[in-house]
Amino acid sequence: MMEDGRKLPEAFCQRMQRLLGAEYEAFRTSYDEDRYYGLRRNPLKSSEEVFMAKMPYTLEKVRWAREGYYYRAEEQPGKDVLHEAGVYYIQEPSAMAVVEVLDPQPGERILDLCAAPGGKSTQIAGRMHGTGLLVANEMVFDRARILSQNVERMGIRNCVVCSEEPKRMAELFPAFFDRIVVDAPCSGEGMFRKDGTAVEQWSEDHVRMCAERQRMILGEASKCLKPGGVLVYSTCTFAPEENEETVSRFVREQEDFVIEEIPHDAAFAPGRAEWTTQPAAGIEHTLRLWPHRLPGEGHYIARLKRKGNPDGILSVRDRDNGRTHAVRERRRIAGKQKDPTGILQEFLAEELGLARNWPQGQNGRVERFKEQLYLVPDEMIPLQGIKTLRPGLNLATEKKNRLEPAHSLALALNAAETDKVLELSHEEAVRYLRGESLQVGSQKGWTLLTYCGYPLGFGKAAGGQMKNHYPKGLRKYI
Repeated sequence: MMEDGRKLPEAFCQRMQRLLGAEYEAFRTSYDEDRYYGLRRNPLKSSEEVFMAKMPYTLEKVRWAREGYYYRAEEQPGKDVLHEAGVYYIQEPSAMAVVEVLDPQPGERILDLCAAPGGKSTQIAGRMHGTGLLVANEMVFDRARILSQNVERMGIRNCVVCSEEPKRMAELFPAFFDRIVVDAPCSGEGMFRKDGTAVEQWSEDHVRMCAERQRMILGEASKCLKPGGVLVYSTCTFAPEENEETVSRFVREQEDFVIEEIPHDAAFAPGRAEWTTQPAAGIEHTLRLWPHRLPGEGHYIARLKRKGNPDGILSVRDRDNGRTHAVRERRRIAGKQKDPTGILQEFLAEELGLARNWPQGQNGRVERFKEQLYLVPDEMIPLQGIKTLRPGLNLATEKKNRLEPAHSLALALNAAETDKVLELSHEEAVRYLRGESLQVGSQKGWTLLTYCGYPLGFGKAAGGQMKNHYPKGLRKYI
């Protein structure tokens, strides 16, 4: 029995005892211990040195995650102003290992296919440093909204958030991405200690249903990957049907994929060939993270490589279908409506104090979506026909005869990019997040409001008062 009184499903315990043998008792006992809590530094906001100097919490490094830390549960960093500024992301420590295995690089095209709530997408973005293209997809629309909010909070400039079925993504992006992560929907056995809902929803039928869905998702995801590209498959479950069995079946059916060996922390365990009916070559190179072997929850990770030359025929076709068609589409749109870039640049320079040519050089093109102006990543294909929640970085809203800066822009800026900045005290920052107006001195016009040097959002000063422009849907008491 776990510390909150919940019982583990009997059929689950019997299966794990059969699989683990003598190791089962240690595994079972881990559920009577406290879970571990983690957060991940956002490298888009600050260096490790600056981060550690400003964090008011007791932190301990997560061995297998470059930006990961454990924190004490009673300190509750999720209720801090710094959290709202996107300085860090609350994430379970074992889950951080997936992106370490993916190893994203600046300038690449990367897909997070099952992305909500955004832990892995935001971790990937931190490694890309605002370059290349990150597509974060979540087919459940309500969950995609949460994903989009987290991408915004973390100040990510090069991410498109969409909500499409895997099959539709394969049609839109054939052989397009350098790297893909599939953190597949699963039975959640690895999160039993953390999530009571996963315990309540578990059944053997649910495990089988998840395995079938995972095979479909993997098959569609593979169509989006370039030759020579890397696909990382992960779950937070222990069921072999959803792990070694799913990966083995995929590799047998997709002959142009191989399982790659993964450098890993010594506490990670290898995949188990004996737990599959027909193990694929290299299945022992996949990884299992066990809660009784390391300070974290349960996870499974496989790194799959697509054979072939990344500069081969598919890549050329991809480049033609992507960039060339995107250029043609932009020219078609430009012929129907006035290009908003010039007016936007003037507004950003005069009202917000940004460089006169901003956003030139920011890895994107300015596009209008109804009354919203976005910076769409250069590598993104035409957006027509895609269920998109976030076409890129929202820059401004077109009002009658004027522009109004978007909250997303504030969170994506560095305070050094503008001289129209007002640093808030902790009390003022809390009041700002509640939606209250602030008393100011001689400050006038649009102002980037910061706390500890990190942007929180925009305000507009006049007559000694700073009108609050923090979005109503995000306002909170902390």
